[in-house]
Amino acid sequence: MKVLVQRSKNSQVLVDGEVVGSIDFGVVLFVSFTHTDTKEIIDKMVKKVIQLRIFDDSSGVMNQSLLEVGGSALSISQFTLYADTKRGNRPSYQNSLGSREASKLYDYFNEELKKYVKVETGIFQKQMEVNIVNDGPVTILLER
Repeated sequence: MKVLVQRSKNSQVLVDGEVVGSIDFGVVLFVSFTHTDTKEIIDKMVKKVIQLRIFDDSSGVMNQSLLEVGGSALSISQFTLYADTKRGNRPSYQNSLGSREASKLYDYFNEELKKYVKVETGIFQKQMEVNIVNDGPVTILLER
């Protein structure tokens, strides 16, 4: 499992020109799964996301978590995080989990995340336009 975390001032995701998810403050999460991912792995990743200290404290030091600042999450499915370019310029996606299984894990990830913070999402397997105001910029790749 991989989750690309971007600290955000505000962000939104559009499908067919319509906003389907938006947040004012928090993180944008690009989420991808591979063949060995389980619900246990997802549970651990959710905890990493909500406890990741990437928000400034009163001294301007990144020392606060999403929970501590009361932020939201915009979760976007992103199978291309498992792109492999070792054999040339055309990426292979063999390490990405198939859409049926990935959809179930993505839904589970979002439901677990909703236990802690407000979550907005894109639409799985749709062409999406994601508008992000990356704060910092802060971008961190979490891998299991």
